[in-house]
Amino acid sequence: MAASRRTWCDEGRTHFEYIVVGCGGIGSAAVYWLAKRAKADVLGIEQFELGHQNGGSQDHSRTIRLLYHNDRYTDIGRHTIQTWREVEKEAGVQLVYKTGGLTMCRRGEMDLVFEEYANAMDRKNIKYERLDSEALMKKFPQFEVGKEVMSLYQPDAAIVDPAMSNSVHIQLARGYGASILANTSVIRVLRNDNGQITVQTTKGTFTCRRLVVAAGAWINQVLGSVGVHIPITVTQEQVTYLGTPYIKEFTKDKFPIFTFHTPYCDFYQMPVHGNAATKIGADACGEVVTSATRNFTPNAELEKLTMDFMASIAPKFVGPVVQTKTCLYAMTRDRHYVIDKCDHVGFPDIVFCCGAGNALKFASLFGKILSEMAIDGQTQYDISGFTKNREAISNPNFKPLFRISGDGANIAKL
Repeated sequence: MAASRRTWCDEGRTHFEYIVVGCGGIGSAAVYWLAKRAKADVLGIEQFELGHQNGGSQDHSRTIRLLYHNDRYTDIGRHTIQTWREVEKEAGVQLVYKTGGLTMCRRGEMDLVFEEYANAMDRKNIKYERLDSEALMKKFPQFEVGKEVMSLYQPDAAIVDPAMSNSVHIQLARGYGASILANTSVIRVLRNDNGQITVQTTKGTFTCRRLVVAAGAWINQVLGSVGVHIPITVTQEQVTYLGTPYIKEFTKDKFPIFTFHTPYCDFYQMPVHGNAATKIGADACGEVVTSATRNFTPNAELEKLTMDFMASIAPKFVGPVVQTKTCLYAMTRDRHYVIDKCDHVGFPDIVFCCGAGNALKFASLFGKILSEMAIDGQTQYDISGFTKNREAISNPNFKPLFRISGDGANIAKL
């Protein structure tokens, strides 16, 4: 392969067996898993610079957990850890860090949701501990909570480094011969006279036998040209890094990830990784935007809400704001993923994934699934819960359920 030192792309070549649109978390993984099997017959197209901050695949850390309220997630949770380990082994760098994880709430507020998490783990024989407030503070003395707080602790939870993972996927894929075109927008997708898929871009026209679309908040701009529309709500979300002076108490080996369910919001936290700060956020509480109208400006009210909440349960976690960063969620109405083909509009050779604002943890696994669907026409993994053939996708009157806890929409409640 004659690769350019500047672009690492097979310049002059216009046909590839497989093209991937979007090289964020899931897309970069799809490029990697395709290249492992198809070598130089893979092209990845990214509209921005690689590693950009415009979508939802950036930053230092995201959670990986088996603590879920739904069986479809506990099943793939086990597979995703194994998949990340395969990539780590090939790259020789660590991407996943085991921290343990908590699901938490106050007694009398979110008890039903809390028990759904426990029941899901019971059904799948996943080991966990129930902790009352006293046991929680004995295990993790950083917490200062009242007797009403109850927790489930699962020791296999972890964080994954998104920025490192995206880079690793792309670099390994290039090693197999894959080409990458950054700063290249897709204008249109269509079928040509030879039956191939044509992808028209700002840097030329390319053809392929199979197309993979993992374009995040821009998914409908790509799929729309073949008559597919995935009903998504795009929001601008944010996380805040806090400069705690008690750094050593909140390292990955000392403090777990957690999600704390309240009647109005689901808060989440991650220990120190990637910088010297702790990290806190509130899930799906951001303003509705589009990929064009988002402004990158943090919401001061939401920033204060998350800091005040964290100060109320773990005061030493909090310090001066180091940075508040924004990202985009692209959420389906039921907040579940969509992994499917465009066969209903005559394009079974186009496969796509919508990550619903929380799929980075599964990025490598989903990339592998998309690669299998593109090459083999099917995947070894059970994705029956993530098809496009469900009411949340087909029924325009479906009431949005954006909270991962399944308790309704957060948006505009703050």
